[in-house]
Amino acid sequence: MNREELADFLRRSRERLLPGEVGLPSGPRRRTPGLRREEVALLAGMSADYLMRLEQARSPQPSTQLLGALARALRLTRDERDHLHLLAGHRPPAGPRAGEHVKPGLLYLLDRLEGTPAQLLSDLGDVLAQNAMAEALFGCHCTVEEPDRNIVWRWFTDPFRRAAYPEEEHAEHARVHVADLRAAVARRGDDEPARALVERLRRASPGFAALWERHEVAVRRSSRMRVLHPAIGAMEFDYEVLLAPAEDQRLLIFTPPPGSKTFEALELLRVVGPETAHRSHR
Repeated sequence: MNREELADFLRRSRERLLPGEVGLPSGPRRRTPGLRREEVALLAGMSADYLMRLEQARSPQPSTQLLGALARALRLTRDERDHLHLLAGHRPPAGPRAGEHVKPGLLYLLDRLEGTPAQLLSDLGDVLAQNAMAEALFGCHCTVEEPDRNIVWRWFTDPFRRAAYPEEEHAEHARVHVADLRAAVARRGDDEPARALVERLRRASPGFAALWERHEVAVRRSSRMRVLHPAIGAMEFDYEVLLAPAEDQRLLIFTPPPGSKTFEALELLRVVGPETAHRSHR
């Protein structure tokens, strides 16, 4: 909790808000700009004394419920509300999620990455879209039933998917998948789609269930990986994960490490196309 910054932000937000904006009369004798402290306290359903202590940086940590009431009383935008929560030492409330809707701009970007494999995933690992190079590398997800278009699900239930990676690296891939999913579930607040995916995985895979019980958490951001392509052989990639502002969609970009032979292999991959990967990885 950053008491000084929180106090300043509350005072400034109160001073910026005019009485008419919240349905209060302006009155002829206002010597200070914006709303009075008592007016904000009334709108938020809290005591003026507690608000005074917040604005003087000498209060205990406010609850998320109280912060929500203050955000509504002060007519804060979503960004301002999130800032208020962070200053008070709380994680901001989850915002609306894009779900499976992919923005046209992201699809345009995927298509423009002609020489680089790229995928768009949900925060839970559902494959939402991929460009032609990613399809040539990993196979077409359109051949898989929609509930199974999840990289964690396919890793633990589809041996053909695991066969696309060196066997000595399987254990580490499994740990990374589960730790990243654990972090995504926590960010969502254990909502129904996340809970259903975890329960489905636990029933289907004892390996997943064992790793889930370890409660390891690690957000996937960047790493190096090897892929065994059926026609080209081993290819090495650095991958970077770019997050959408709501953290509910991720753009994964796979690039060859500097000086590696994957540069030449990507050119061959472009020629081979997606059919070979599709036949091998289903």
